[in-house]
Amino acid sequence: MKKNIVVGITAGIAIYKVCSLIRQLKKNGYNIKCIMTENATKLISPLLLQELSEEKVYTQMFSEYEYTPTHISLSDWADLIIVVPCSCNTISKLATGKTEDLLTCTIFAADFKKTKVLLCPSMNSNMWQHPITQQNVKLLKKIGYYILEPEKGELLCKKVGVGRLPSIEKIVKYIKKILS
Repeated sequence: MKKNIVVGITAGIAIYKVCSLIRQLKKNGYNIKCIMTENATKLISPLLLQELSEEKVYTQMFSEYEYTPTHISLSDWADLIIVVPCSCNTISKLATGKTEDLLTCTIFAADFKKTKVLLCPSMNSNMWQHPITQQNVKLLKKIGYYILEPEKGELLCKKVGVGRLPSIEKIVKYIKKILS
């Protein structure tokens, strides 16, 4: 049976890698639906992700003609919700229970007994290593979130540090492990 994955996309320079991730997940037989935060739509077009996922891309909390709230229907559908790239802001929202957009509401509406949540952070190394970020990551792991930590490499600021999104191959391998 095909597994259902909601790919949550937040604003970050690694957003361009989401296109390759969606293609690889489709090649591996997963059903994909995408949620983009408002800032993510400023960096990459929802239309591009719609073409790759072969599904509507969700960007708004409410749809005008749907009876079932979007965050409920998406969380019920998903076997896995992956947030990639997962911004420092999104980690903070999840750790503090702030549900102000479709992505965070969908994650909070998910039944943790059925639906796994994987965060793939990508950010500047100072942001990643900040004590509050590390405290938030520790809390999220403790309550059951899967977190594929960023890797060391060249960052947008031209410095080398921990903050790079792991390779698409590594993310796909980790998804297979979670869903097996």
